[in-house]
Formats: sequence, C-alpha cells, structure tokens
Amino acid sequence: MNAEQITKLERSIQNMKDKKSRIYFLVQDTKGNAKASVRYIYEIAMELKKEGFNPIILHEKPDYFGVSSWLSEDYMTELPHKAIEGTNLDVSPEDLIIIPEIYGFVMDQITNLPCGKIVLCQSYDYIFETLQPGQTWPLLGFLKCLTTSENQKEYIKNVVRNVSVDVIEPKISETFKKQELPPKTIISIHTRDHRDTTNLIKTFYIKFPQYRWLTFRDLRGLSEVEFAEAMKDSFVSVWIDEVSGWGTFPLESIKMGIPVIGLTPNLVPNWMGEDNGVWINNKNMLPDVVADFIQNWLEDNINPELYLNMEKTSENLSNGEKFKSDVLEFFNGAINTRLESFESQLNKLETI
Repeated sequence: MNAEQITKLERSIQNMKDKKSRIYFLVQDTKGNAKASVRYIYEIAMELKKEGFNPIILHEKPDYFGVSSWLSEDYMTELPHKAIEGTNLDVSPEDLIIIPEIYGFVMDQITNLPCGKIVLCQSYDYIFETLQPGQTWPLLGFLKCLTTSENQKEYIKNVVRNVSVDVIEPKISETFKKQELPPKTIISIHTRDHRDTTNLIKTFYIKFPQYRWLTFRDLRGLSEVEFAEAMKDSFVSVWIDEVSGWGTFPLESIKMGIPVIGLTPNLVPNWMGEDNGVWINNKNMLPDVVADFIQNWLEDNINPELYLNMEKTSENLSNGEKFKSDVLEFFNGAINTRLESFESQLNKLETI
C-alpha cells in the first residue's frame, strides 16, 4: 500500500514541478455577450498558458458558445476547453480547480474531489446566491479565495471565515486609449440592469427636452473592440452598478479620457476618489446631474482638475506586467503550497 501511495505522490510532485498539473477554470456561457468577469478568467488562463502552465477552461455544456465573437479567437484556439456535462472530468490530487462564487451548486458537487479548490469571487453580492442555507466555502473544501480588490477582500474576510483571500486586480485592455480627436455629442451608458438604462434615458428626455439633440449610446453586448470604438466619441459616460466589486466600465472610460457620472456602489472600489469622477448616491438624481454636466461642458466650464485626477487614476491602473506578475505570484504560491505538502507526505511514507 505504501509503495502505491509513494508512486502516486512522486507522480503528482513531478507533475507540479514540470507545470503539468491541470488548472481548471469554470466559466459561464455568455452566449456571445461580452462580460468582464469572463474576460478576467480568460486573461488569467492565457497568462498561465504563456508561462508554460496547463490551464483548461471548463464549461457546463458541450454546446458552449465561446468568446471568439467578443473577445478573441486566440482564447478559443490556444486554451484547451472541456465540457462538464457528458464527460468524465479527469482530476488528480495535484490539480487546481477555480470556481466562480456564483457556482455554489458546483462547489457542492465537487466537494469530494481530491484536488486543490479555489473560489474566484468577482461579485460579493453572489457569494450565497446558490449555496444552501448553512453552507460555506470551507465546509465544501474551498479554503482559498481570489478576488479583484482590497475592499472586496476585506468584505469577504468579514463574511466568510477561515478562508485566505488574495487579490489580482483586473487589467484594463490597451484597446482603451485616450482619444486625440474632439468628442461628439454622445453620452455612453452602461448599467448592470438594462431597466436602469431605459429609465434614465426616458426620464432625462422628459425632464430636459432641450437636450433631445444629444444621443445616449448603450454599450451593452458589444465586443471589446466595438465597445472601445463606440465609446471613443463620447464626451461623458454614465455608469450604474450598485453591487459592482470593481468597476471595469468606468475605468475603461477614464483611461480613454472620458469623465464618468456614476452611482457610487455599495462597496466603494479602492480606485474611486472624490475627484476622479462625478459620483452620487441617489439614483433618482442622475438625470439632473447629467444635465448639469452637459451645461458645464457646453459652456467649457468643466473643472480641469477632473481630467488631471482621471489621468492619475489611469496611471495607477494595473497594467499588463503587474497583472502577469500578480497571476504568477498567486498560482506559483498555490502550487508550491501543495507541492510542499505532498513532499512532506512522501517523506513520512518513505521513513515508515
């Protein structure tokens, strides 16, 4: 029995040292709709792939739509994909599996798998969405969590005990660049709930008919390139996402030099300051705030400090190199921790 265990441990240890251990990432099928949370996972997996690791994208059903239409074909061709339904998932003790917080029912199903288990929490509001009453991540074997911001990390630590939490801030794509041409009379808008988009636009035009010549541009459902192309003509953008854990859209807007009028989320992101955007706490006041901004913009009366503070925020964003460094630090740490544990077990068996 010891000889068999020793052989298995030696194989697992060698796989980890050779970067052959599998790193599974479960993703949602967005049916071709762009989604920042899914892009974040693919970007992590691609960084690992480039560094010689063995990432694999998991999806629930065989008819997975993929991300070619809105992200890039490279992510589909260079990263292995595997469906959970209808296949036998090959999982070894040295492997890691990363499950988004929304998939509590999947965590329940894989509790007994012998691999390392990590929760990826990008939206704190979904932590208990699909968990049964009384269930927690540690009870299901998930003792490690990866999230996107320090504020969200602190929230998770206060809500879910006995879980270590690390942060990898999302990077903002180089597709979003500061525009050199003057903006047009366009207001970009992005909301989590599409009803907020509709309500804001209708309310605004009713309250301020003098601005009917201005155009609101809803950026929902566009590819990354289409998104940046559509937003670049705007003189201001509007953002409503009360349960955001990070705020990709406003940061993309800021990076392009476009001021943001936004509803302050319940969990304020670390990057959000009083002077790098127009942040309010009352959703009903948004039409009025937008109208005030328009008037100031038309009169060339926007405070220059706003643009300077936006520039500072943009400079502090996670760039590609920092993102890569954070990804490698986290996953090297997770693998090395398991490697040390396996080597300790092997040493004990060999002395028996």
